[in-house]
Amino acid sequence: MKEHEDVECLKRLPRVGQTVRNKKYGTLWRVMEKREVWQNVDPEHLVPGIYLAYWQIKKGVLPGVGKLLGYIYTAYDNTFEANWEIVEG
Repeated sequence: MKEHEDVECLKRLPRVGQTVRNKKYGTLWRVMEKREVWQNVDPEHLVPGIYLAYWQIKKGVLPGVGKLLGYIYTAYDNTFEANWEIVEG
């Protein structure tokens, strides 16, 4: 859907397999999953969003084993820009 692609481009979200750094803690995470979703902004309105699942990278730990996080990003928030930076293309 075009709406979801717009969110992904507008927010400059990483692709699956890319590495991002948490700005607050400096920890490295790999994007393991991306899904197109719909997010409630109020009881009557849905907006397109992109769900990203992250896996924390630690030496000696296999991918997908360990700490996982997931967030939904929409065109109406700045949570990706505020908390993450892409470190690997």
